[in-house]
Amino acid sequence: MILQTDLDTTSILSSLEKRIRIFTWHIHGSYLFYLSQGNYDIFIPVDEQKSDRYCGRGHTFPFGANVIEVNANEVKDLEFDVLLFQADENYFTDQYDILTEEQRALPKIYLEHDPPWGHPTNELHPIKDQDVTLVHVTHFNKLMWHAQVPNVRVIEHGVMPATVNYTGEIERGIVVINNLPQRGRLLGFDIFEQVQKEVPIDLVGMGTAGFGLGEVLHPQLPQFISQYRFFFNPIRYTSLGLAVCEAMTMGMPVVGLATTEMPNVIKNGYNGYVHTDVSFLIDCMHMLIEDKARAFELGANAAKSAQQRFNIRRFTHDWEKLFSEVLTYTQAI
Repeated sequence: MILQTDLDTTSILSSLEKRIRIFTWHIHGSYLFYLSQGNYDIFIPVDEQKSDRYCGRGHTFPFGANVIEVNANEVKDLEFDVLLFQADENYFTDQYDILTEEQRALPKIYLEHDPPWGHPTNELHPIKDQDVTLVHVTHFNKLMWHAQVPNVRVIEHGVMPATVNYTGEIERGIVVINNLPQRGRLLGFDIFEQVQKEVPIDLVGMGTAGFGLGEVLHPQLPQFISQYRFFFNPIRYTSLGLAVCEAMTMGMPVVGLATTEMPNVIKNGYNGYVHTDVSFLIDCMHMLIEDKARAFELGANAAKSAQQRFNIRRFTHDWEKLFSEVLTYTQAI
């Protein structure tokens, strides 16, 4: 039984013979939305409670017809080509709960969204199955994780072309992080508070009531942040945020910490500023607020950088190629 609201299920099923069928879970909505832009079909499970990892399509992202909800109890009755795991729970628990033994023998890809949360260089990646292809979203993550499988790839982020243009008329910076107060130093809550004392900046995201402006849904986010003078990323240690890529795509200058992948994305004086000295970053923010023309110059370069590096067609091509590779390799064995 396929749960497909407002979509022609029959027409979808009739096209599956010509397209690779991916089974995964809804873990990161924005990433799933960008992944779904490729030439394949993505099946995601949903339960009656729409619980964690089983929430289905949801209503936040404008998923197309190739993202197909499947009743979790009926997953075992369908045919797929590739399994895509995006969380430890998917690999160590979920697949045994809802997939058959035959389905679990399908080609497997583990998409690692994060850097190691334990020791930054010595932590063993939990996936040990030598037949699993491990995919990282940044080269920094690949560098830091101690992989235990031979086939390790990097597929960098891809985002959709901007639907709005940067205007920058609000002489303030904008931070986009969910639950920042609860996530503390790791995501740079202390840095946000330090900067906020000296620079006019706003915070949006889930769980920011009392510290920021609250949640702005993803479809409305580009229009909202495009009015701010610069995008500020106070995060100490995590993967490269999609919000950074999206801000660059619309032509917005980015200011952030020179940690993880950020120094390889933001070039000082070209498309923004990064440093480990927060005082330096504060000076750069003041400059951008005072010099709108300079902010626009950096923003235009940010858009060029994003087009070159985070092009959605490059991103989906990389995934299409990998899906085909793992299928071809498995069939050849």
